[in-house]
Amino acid sequence: MDRSFSQTLSALRRQRNLSQRTAAADLGISQALLSHYENGAREPGLSFVCRACDYYGVTADYLLCRSDNQDAPASTLKAALTFLEQIRGVTDRAELALTEFAQGE
Repeated sequence: MDRSFSQTLSALRRQRNLSQRTAAADLGISQALLSHYENGAREPGLSFVCRACDYYGVTADYLLCRSDNQDAPASTLKAALTFLEQIRGVTDRAELALTEFAQGE
């Protein structure tokens, strides 16, 4: 990958035809601060990175130049859905056990 965080942040804004002023307002920071981030003069905190990921609809790995893929891998999404189903099963069984326990008292 031949890009930096600042280049990626700037490119995402430009791809969406947004001015720095508009993007900065939407992201809850000043235009000057966004300019510093896009020029590499300052590095943002984690809360800004999270907001920027949500705002531009990209993964943190993409924004932080750890991946060329803007979207979460399908395998990650599938694993998350499988995990949620397992959690639902555990909570359903726990609720049933508690109901049976309460009826037995």
